[in-house]
Amino acid sequence: MPRDLPLGNGKVLVAFDGDYRLRELSYPHVGRENHVHGALCRFGAFVDGTFTWIERAQGWNLAMRYQPDTLVTEVQCQHPGVGLLLSCSDCVDFNESLYLRRVVVHNQRPKARQVRLFFHQNLAIGESDVGDTAIYDPVCRAVVHYKGPRFFLVNLRVGSQAGVEHWAIGQKNLPGKEGTFRDAEDGELGRGLVAQGAVDSVVAACCEVGPNATAEVDYWIAMGPNWKGSWDAVRELNAKVVQRGPQSFLARTRDYWKLWGKRASVENLGLPEGVADLHRRSLLILRTHIDQSGAVIAAVDSDILSFSRDTYAYCWPRDGALAAHALDLAGFQQAPFRFYEFCADRLTAEGYLLHKYTADGQLGSSWHPWMGLRTAGKGCDGASARSAGAGEAPPGYDMQLPIQEDETALVVWSLWHHFQRWQDVEAIKGLYGRLVKKSARFLAGYRDPVTRLPGPSYDLWEERRGICTFTCGAVVGGLDAAAEFARAFGETERAAEYAAAALEIREAMGRHLYRPELGRFARMIAVSDAGEVTVDRTLDASLAGAFMFGAFAADDPRVVTTMKAVRDGLTCRTPVGGVARYHGDYYHQVSRDLDSVPGNPWFLCTIWLGMHAVACAGSLSELEPARDVLRWVEAHKLPSGVLPEQLDPTSGAALSVSPLAWSHAALVTLVEEYQRKVEQLR
Repeated sequence: MPRDLPLGNGKVLVAFDGDYRLRELSYPHVGRENHVHGALCRFGAFVDGTFTWIERAQGWNLAMRYQPDTLVTEVQCQHPGVGLLLSCSDCVDFNESLYLRRVVVHNQRPKARQVRLFFHQNLAIGESDVGDTAIYDPVCRAVVHYKGPRFFLVNLRVGSQAGVEHWAIGQKNLPGKEGTFRDAEDGELGRGLVAQGAVDSVVAACCEVGPNATAEVDYWIAMGPNWKGSWDAVRELNAKVVQRGPQSFLARTRDYWKLWGKRASVENLGLPEGVADLHRRSLLILRTHIDQSGAVIAAVDSDILSFSRDTYAYCWPRDGALAAHALDLAGFQQAPFRFYEFCADRLTAEGYLLHKYTADGQLGSSWHPWMGLRTAGKGCDGASARSAGAGEAPPGYDMQLPIQEDETALVVWSLWHHFQRWQDVEAIKGLYGRLVKKSARFLAGYRDPVTRLPGPSYDLWEERRGICTFTCGAVVGGLDAAAEFARAFGETERAAEYAAAALEIREAMGRHLYRPELGRFARMIAVSDAGEVTVDRTLDASLAGAFMFGAFAADDPRVVTTMKAVRDGLTCRTPVGGVARYHGDYYHQVSRDLDSVPGNPWFLCTIWLGMHAVACAGSLSELEPARDVLRWVEAHKLPSGVLPEQLDPTSGAALSVSPLAWSHAALVTLVEEYQRKVEQLR
């Protein structure tokens, strides 16, 4: 089930599923230490002797949205059968490690009733339920979950009265002990005082609601560190909430994000209906995925675990660079700069970035090896990989760098655009030496000796290794950016060196990657030790990389025919529409009718067609294909504005992770580029 309504502040991120159950809770980094990790944290109600969990399957109608232009939710839960409407507002405080929910209970019956709301905490602290403790704290009159350095204090307020009066604490996922959430289903809770191991808890708020009247309930989780072996830190934060009132934290968070988003407003210069709102929403959702360290986390949807036993909760430098570029275009300076510093701190001595990183800067999991079986198609791997620090391989193997070279190149490319936008000379001067020059030396040197194209690396889809059009386009963009930096800092010889390397790669792309027999660029080539070139002819949306970073002009005839082939060959011929990654894409494949469905439609790939239309447009009327793309994106978002990675080509349902930060970054970039082109044409 896709995740919806992400809320965060750079330290805490929470997200819900389509039934408004909290499914992700990360702290103290975005995506790093997910203490729920896809488990169900339920929300229930008991009235007139009837208990229901708030889920569509139990008769609840749910409308899940955000309040306009802010990171506070607006969720309506209505059950006609029991005569209740719950109006809910959730937020993660913009500064404190604090999640809050306010529930306004509407009694839709003409008689007074007692309503009990139940909140279930299903934590696995530190991503493991081994050694957790849940305990009732009589000082705060709250339930506390803790292990090691992490503490979570759960509390309630009914009307003006704070404190948990009804609770259950117990073990879960054991024979005969499914979980304490079952204790709630008779409307009563057992008030156990402590449990350890695999534990969960439930707290309940009881309120008296008059005929056709309302009552208010507040629920919060205060998060904090181990403070001298105790939970005094979360007690202190809890005391702030009790003293100031939960509503004050909701109000200040609402106001903060409205203020934050003011700079992101765009003039509605012919944008399709709803797109300006989606642009602002995308920026807010993107911001929830940016950690305080500067890392941009791809996604925190733990349901992907069922596919690969790993998640997207990492910072890919490529995704991060394109997200930072989107934020720069939209007028946000600080978050992108922190990302560039994050990358500079991760750069190897040889000048490249590895596959992906956790939010706290650790090397992430990977499926890219440091060597491969020796074959006739390895090309420059041996010598170039050794020169880049990869060492010697055992007999029968060749050393190879486990990289996606576009990840290094696009950080430099994006940083140059950041510098053009902000002219923050004193801030950038440190990154010029730490990041730009080291990366440019690697990009210029890691080359195939036969073609002079960049050496083999993994493609942006992380599925195949070779010399890819997208990677080469990114490397040209990175080297051009490095040359501009060198000129700006007065190093003319370096500038000439980087510019010459970029030109050489650009010309080699025209000789080797553009294939006259196809009438377009090839996805990838492999070069043997004898200089023989093997062409991967698969049609791939990533061929947009030939123009996106400046390797070739968007209106170059070779690019035009390539993008036409992408549009004609990868558009899904179903009512859903949209553009697939490549012909025969197997990832979450729904249909094998490749003539109609070459692959599932991806937001990214569809948006790239819009970017090409904007770049080529010479009149306002020629922007219509870009407007069509924007209409398609707006029509296929979740009601909240969340954009997943891809869609089911027949039903239009979200597939894979949701939301995907890169999808939102691409939408922001297209809107910003569209706006600039309209202004130029006018």
